[in-house]
Amino acid sequence: MEIILTQENLNHALAAVSRVASSKTQLPILGNILLRTDGKRLLIAATNLEIAITQYIGCKIIKPGAITIPAKLISEFISNLPKEQVELKVINDNLHIKSGKYTSIINGFIADDFPELPTINEDSSIQYSIKVEDFKEAVSQTIITTSSDTTRPVLTGVYWHSHQGKLYLAATDGYRLSERCLIDTKSDVSAIIPTQTLQEVLRNINENSNEIDILFDETQVRFRINEIEIISRLIDGNFPDYRQLIPNSSETKIIINKSDFIRITKISGLFARESGGSVTITANKDNKNISIHSIASQSGENTSEADAEVDNDGQITLNSRYLSEALSVVDGEKVEFSFSGKIAPCILKSTDPKSNYYHIIMPLKS
Repeated sequence: MEIILTQENLNHALAAVSRVASSKTQLPILGNILLRTDGKRLLIAATNLEIAITQYIGCKIIKPGAITIPAKLISEFISNLPKEQVELKVINDNLHIKSGKYTSIINGFIADDFPELPTINEDSSIQYSIKVEDFKEAVSQTIITTSSDTTRPVLTGVYWHSHQGKLYLAATDGYRLSERCLIDTKSDVSAIIPTQTLQEVLRNINENSNEIDILFDETQVRFRINEIEIISRLIDGNFPDYRQLIPNSSETKIIINKSDFIRITKISGLFARESGGSVTITANKDNKNISIHSIASQSGENTSEADAEVDNDGQITLNSRYLSEALSVVDGEKVEFSFSGKIAPCILKSTDPKSNYYHIIMPLKS
């Protein structure tokens, strides 16, 4: 293989794919990046057998071919080169790199040893094209409630599913739950996408991205963003029937400016670190406000208040980090916060009738 291409294009592609290459594996080849000519383009790919990322970039091909190169070394080397043309040449399974006054030889491995890249049959798949801004918002709103507990794999991803003609995203870690309605759909979808996969998709969105094309088959999902493709295995298993956890009514409903709620939550959270983030929220109908109280046995205590519309007195104890994270992704200038007593789950959502997102948090034992 012998090719010439720009440092900018090569560096961008290596940065996009190299994150999934893993050196912590029994298969050393998975720590490598595949470089392979394809027509008039260069294919750059990496995989950890769960996720595969590929990107095509334009280049001048003098001699076609392929090689795999250690991901960390080539990524860091190329990123430090000046923005000039880069010549890549394979000689005896070694990659010779030349750019301006810089030359290097990196020991490679034959491309035949690299795992076969996964594919999806477009004709038999369920397909969606989603605006980038809608995708980013929906994933950001739900990914925060996925679990990191690998003993329950179905909770370590976001559940994409159809329900009554709508496509929903939902996630829960057992302590909180989020749901976002994304688009209308005529297809039946039921797929759990790993959190890591969605994080990689978010990382590869840039200012030139307008839409994301998504394909589902029974075991895989493919995201296409411009020239980048990310194919991932889906998590096998059945997601919990979470809709039965949604409270039908609440005893106390609070409407408050989101910025005020964020501020008093963060301040109270400073004093809640010693108690596992525990803060107590009290709603007062007569005073038309809510207060958040927290205690740090070594440092002191805090009570922060904010004006609010309150329909009934009530009190609940929550994890301040969970509440802060929920407030950071709920849309609108005002939010509705409702709960029933001290042990029932509370609901946080926007007061905007056009909003299609809600967040549920389980209370702590006060």
